Amino acid sequence: MKKQDVQKFKNILEEQKKRLLESVQKTVEEDLKLPTEDLSDEVDLASNEINQSIAFRLRDRERVLLQKIERALERIEQGEFGVCDQCGDEIEVKRLEARPVTTLCISCKEEQEQKEKAYA
Repeated sequence: MKKQDVQKFKNILEEQKKRLLESVQKTVEEDLKLPTEDLSDEVDLASNEINQSIAFRLRDRERVLLQKIERALERIEQGEFGVCDQCGDEIEVKRLEARPVTTLCISCKEEQEQKEKAYA
């Protein structure tokens, strides 16, 4: 992969990381506060708990994505970015543009999905 492509993906990943961290901070400050004065009955309390549960699940997904971004940035630093973990072939730039945190080329990913379907 060309150095300019690697730099482009590094910039994309760093921007995604920055936006994700800003989003998490905003959620912690706003969405996860328990406004007890507004929870006058059990229905309001239950509704708030459901909203918090959804927010926590979203934060968990963001945490996983953040870990993937960190691993992709580490692979860039190690010179391993854009190489399939399974077969060792280069991952196509178009695939990386669609999902810069990917670690599998399209054929290995399709093979993985077929195996998952067989077990489901």
